[in-house]
Amino acid sequence: MDDGSALQPVTDDREDDHAFPADLLSERDRQILAFERQWWKYAGAKEQAIRELFDMSATRYYQLLNILIDRPEALECDPMLVKRLRRMRTQRQRRRAASRLGIRP
Repeated sequence: MDDGSALQPVTDDREDDHAFPADLLSERDRQILAFERQWWKYAGAKEQAIRELFDMSATRYYQLLNILIDRPEALECDPMLVKRLRRMRTQRQRRRAASRLGIRP
């Protein structure tokens, strides 16, 4: 019985073909953005899904994601997602800086 909780590769989503033109981003880049757009649909922890889908550590995934969201091609392909991810990254950076300085955010 398939209840949809098993992890499926992100590459088979036809909607992404229109959202991410193949000539702008690599296949892996498009897969990472697609995963970030819908990772909450996967059962289990996000880190486990990252390891199973991308065969890399969560640390490496987040390094690549941070590089990716700074690229203009990513912003062009999915502006709402990239802006949200950038905003979240900035908020985390501010909280860390405030914590180091002993300032309440």
